[in-house]
Amino acid sequence: MTIRLYDTARAAVVPFLPAQTVRMYICGITPYDSTHLGHAFTYLSHDVLIRRLESLGHEVRMVRNITDVDDPLFEKADELGVHYLELADAEMARFHSDLQALDLRPAAAEPRASESMPAIISTIQILAEQGHTYAVDGTIFFDTSTFDGFGDFARADTVELISLSASRGGTPDDPRQRNPLDFALWKASASGEVSWEAPFGSGRPGWHIECSAMARKELGQGALDLHGGGSDLIFPHHQCEIAQSESAFGEPLANHWMHGGMVGYDGTKMSKSLGNLVFVSDLLKVVEPTAIRAALLAHHYRADFEWVDEEIEAVGSRIDTIADALERLGGPDPDEHRSAFEAALDDDLDTPAALRVIDDWCAEILASPENGDGSSAVALREATELLGITPLPRIS
Repeated sequence: MTIRLYDTARAAVVPFLPAQTVRMYICGITPYDSTHLGHAFTYLSHDVLIRRLESLGHEVRMVRNITDVDDPLFEKADELGVHYLELADAEMARFHSDLQALDLRPAAAEPRASESMPAIISTIQILAEQGHTYAVDGTIFFDTSTFDGFGDFARADTVELISLSASRGGTPDDPRQRNPLDFALWKASASGEVSWEAPFGSGRPGWHIECSAMARKELGQGALDLHGGGSDLIFPHHQCEIAQSESAFGEPLANHWMHGGMVGYDGTKMSKSLGNLVFVSDLLKVVEPTAIRAALLAHHYRADFEWVDEEIEAVGSRIDTIADALERLGGPDPDEHRSAFEAALDDDLDTPAALRVIDDWCAEILASPENGDGSSAVALREATELLGITPLPRIS
């Protein structure tokens, strides 16, 4: 069977043909607040892909970084009066607890930016030696004019790219930059600020260079099978990663780019800066984890959607129905439903369609006489386990 996935770089649904061992890099969090549904939606989509690849016989080595060197983290730590790594450790513990509760596959490696400085500094040095950088007041900038087609990944004109950069952590108005879309690889640190020693001066890395260095450090050379994250990372983060990685190492960063949709709440994208968050930990207090997974998987991974609190209530009946069907002995021949279920997943990870197959399957099982061998329920369980929505056992 062949999985077909939308590739951001090609703007098309194409066959996803990874190696037997799939090398996958997913951008992680900046750990200064709890896991919200936007995070969960992104990582859950990749989790389902990993499970499907495993069911097809692949081994998946998924690396997810920790951005524990970033100005928002430093600012929050200062506000709370704690060391930035203490805050990062506490939030990562909550993050891991949430992902474990949601039964997401653990990362094979979870590199931290604070522990990856040699690789980061080395990558900047390579870029400097090849003429892709310039220095102003101790800050090292990537010169985007040295990379043909910078911005093509986002399919936007310069005006829109500048706007996206300004709203997503870029500094297009910095007068030190030769071009508004240039970006910092290394920032000079003022007295008292977090810093590391490097050949080009005391400072700290920019956000984008961290992922290029950590991906290569953990997954080795050669193009990754898949690089992913939320659609808000397409520009500038992933475009900058592409530019610096390909400039430094002379090879594609990834063969396939997978981006998930944004989750909104109260009329706008869910984000820490806006404070309009629905935390996974809060939902886990009132519903079982499979309900959260089912509620999110009812949306296609590439679709932006608005979360409404009633969704988690409505999904409860679906989970109860699955639980009931899994206990029945009767039911249809599972082959037709199994094939339809797998076809939905292999068609650009169409989890809403896969859930509809499960709904129909359950309805047929529940309408069947109780004189079968339970094979339909066994196959149904395999399908629900692939989505990670097998209900907790019910007590009669």
